[in-house]
Amino acid sequence: MQYYHSFINGKWEEGEGSFEVTNPSNGEVIAAVSKVTLNQMKNTIDGAHVAFKIWSKKLAVERSRLLFKAAEKTREKAAEIGTILAKEQGKAIKDAEKEIIGAADCLEYYACLGVNILGEVPPPNALNLRSIALRQPIGVVFAVAAWNYPVSLISWKVAPALAAGCTVIIKPSRETPLSTIEFVRVCNEAGLPAGVLNVVNGENALISNEIFSNPLVKLVALTGSTKTGKEFIKASAHTVKRLMLELGGHSPFIVFADADLNRAVKDGVKRAFRNTGQICNSVNRIFVEKSVYDQFVKNFVEGTKKIRIGDPFEDPVPDCGPMVNQSGVKRMEEFIQDAKTHGGRIECGGKRPEDPKFSKGCYFEPTVITNVTPSMKIMMDEPFGPIVAIDSFSSVEEAVIKANNTRYGLVAYVYTSDIKKAGWVAENLEWGNVAINNISPDSLYAPYPGWKESGIGLELGHYGLDQYLEWKNIKIEI
Repeated sequence: MQYYHSFINGKWEEGEGSFEVTNPSNGEVIAAVSKVTLNQMKNTIDGAHVAFKIWSKKLAVERSRLLFKAAEKTREKAAEIGTILAKEQGKAIKDAEKEIIGAADCLEYYACLGVNILGEVPPPNALNLRSIALRQPIGVVFAVAAWNYPVSLISWKVAPALAAGCTVIIKPSRETPLSTIEFVRVCNEAGLPAGVLNVVNGENALISNEIFSNPLVKLVALTGSTKTGKEFIKASAHTVKRLMLELGGHSPFIVFADADLNRAVKDGVKRAFRNTGQICNSVNRIFVEKSVYDQFVKNFVEGTKKIRIGDPFEDPVPDCGPMVNQSGVKRMEEFIQDAKTHGGRIECGGKRPEDPKFSKGCYFEPTVITNVTPSMKIMMDEPFGPIVAIDSFSSVEEAVIKANNTRYGLVAYVYTSDIKKAGWVAENLEWGNVAINNISPDSLYAPYPGWKESGIGLELGHYGLDQYLEWKNIKIEI
């Protein structure tokens, strides 16, 4: 069994005590990770603050060159880190490797943007005065990695932060820390100065308490649940930290009668069950126009039944792997029981696989629920697993009302051949991202906002870089 530690101020440091990392495909322990101590946590923040004074003063092109080198090394290690990711998270090996490549792409993108941070020269408010508006890096950043995409999503934070001139302390998820740690390793092998990019592992309370009470930490970036995001908002008040939160989602998938039904079914099945539904923009609620509802349900259920469950290293690659832990499986069972209690119909799935080869893993069958009501748990709460509910609507207005009937607002999907209808629906949906006739809502080059309780701040595009910069106005008398 391998042992992993925290990377603090340019050195690997063992902490006190450890936690185990298991393979959700078979329940086997694959590694142990030592837990950082309070003193180590304080030293990490102090070191990152000292490093910030050096890193932020480097020329942008110098930081850019190191990010390009980190991207190159990340790409070289894609297969190796991808294998670790597949083992600890259950993601198909090809998808895991693709995630690492995506992180390398992110590093390269912000390496380019980092040399184009521009200020402004606002018009004067007096004949003898001039203003120069500058943008400067905010300081030490604390970034929390998500377990479902522990490398790509942390790169969305690390790349713009480093490009801006900030230093970063990463806390990996306890479920999938290994691939995040390896990503930090290869980035530092590119030659980053000590203290610029750190990783700490351990108890959430110990780490969070020090982070939120320490004034040297200026920004906290999280991809996680809305519940955790609310806790961070409360904790940040003590030292008034800037927050960037990408939180939960409960994505609606609207299908109109004039849509390409076969395409909608194929895309819906893929987006509902990819990564076993453990994605913030996974399809959870499908709303279909009544005239094509029965046909859509029939085809969707048939498509779902064809999904092959399996170990991430199987050949051919399975369509759906395990959930990250047994707690997730139990959560799925709670959603199923609630649906049954309220009259829901389980069209397929709804249970753990019966095949004995899955008995030691965290598997749950892809599930489709119909005959749903607004009060059902599946219609109100994000399952974050392989469960999707299908409902119907009679009018465009009703479709929008049903889609908006949630506290979340990350991603919505719309399928129609009527561009005018698509435009009206997109403008009236209370969602930060709307994908029309496709299931690829995010792009490195565009903002990825969360509305309502799905987030604060922006990631991706040049907007993601802006989050790590402060404005400063300098007034000069001439």
